[in-house]
Amino acid sequence: MRPTLAPFPTTRLRRTRASAALRDLTQENRLSVKDLIWPVFVRDGDNVEEPVASMPGVLRRSVDLVVKAAEEAAELGIPAICLFPYTDPSLKTETCEEAWNPDNLSNRAIRAIKAAVPEIAVMTDIALDPYNANGHDGIVRNGEILNDESVEALVRMAMAQADAGADILGPSDMMDGRIGAIRAALEAADHRNVTILSYSAKYASAFYGPFRDAVGATGALQGDKKTYQMNPGNSDEAIRLIERDLSEGADMVMVKPGLPYLDICRRVKDTFGVPTYAYQVSGEYAMIQAAVGNGWLDGDKVMMESLLAFKRAGCDGILTYFAPAAARMLRAGG
Repeated sequence: MRPTLAPFPTTRLRRTRASAALRDLTQENRLSVKDLIWPVFVRDGDNVEEPVASMPGVLRRSVDLVVKAAEEAAELGIPAICLFPYTDPSLKTETCEEAWNPDNLSNRAIRAIKAAVPEIAVMTDIALDPYNANGHDGIVRNGEILNDESVEALVRMAMAQADAGADILGPSDMMDGRIGAIRAALEAADHRNVTILSYSAKYASAFYGPFRDAVGATGALQGDKKTYQMNPGNSDEAIRLIERDLSEGADMVMVKPGLPYLDICRRVKDTFGVPTYAYQVSGEYAMIQAAVGNGWLDGDKVMMESLLAFKRAGCDGILTYFAPAAARMLRAGG
């Protein structure tokens, strides 16, 4: 679309910026609490809150307090909460069988949340790294991250989460063929209404460090994830991956990280017109919080501006650790 403009001074583009009322009337994109998904870290124990040092303001919570967090999210109007487990190192193995244990941390948390706050959508993470002695998202043998064997394990993991009551499954592993395999298994087990939000364009990024601290994967990771996560220099590949996942049964798609990849978000939305999400990842959050902590930035303003950028780029929603704070500001009219 190319607007037709009369020459200056007949057209003065500042007119619609002259007052708050005019700016509100002409604003093109808006952020709503309904755009937010809150990522939450769950750990073992009772009545435990444990700060994540590299993510100021973020906590690991025991299942009982994750339920309280879900109640808080629902009260604020946040539609979904996403669970990430901090697994006891003694449960991590090379075969990752804890990933599909019906009573693992994530599955216990799913059941507890759905029992207490049935109206909130529970999203999960499908990747093997929280349960893998090698710290990788797939099964490792002789230094190689195996694709097909990993997909079989991921299907087991997905089915255990669906059985526990998860509403949204988030495969973040980047193995080939996992969306089709998970969708087929869900259909066969009569989990027809379980939604797949695929991390379709997940980059091998340096912005994930604080998250790995939060889930206890930093020390376990051997090597890097470049054989399965995307090259940060690639854009066309993201479009191919999105198309593949949609063809295999993904309902929604994710770009990760967020702010450094807004161009990918825009391409995805313009190309496919499907529900498109981004993850404002731990490194993005930590950088903002560090600058705010040093008095270099206005925290509330930068938080809201960063989230609005996702909407401008075409995203339908954002996974963000800022979700509760942003929801409170939006409720207050901020």
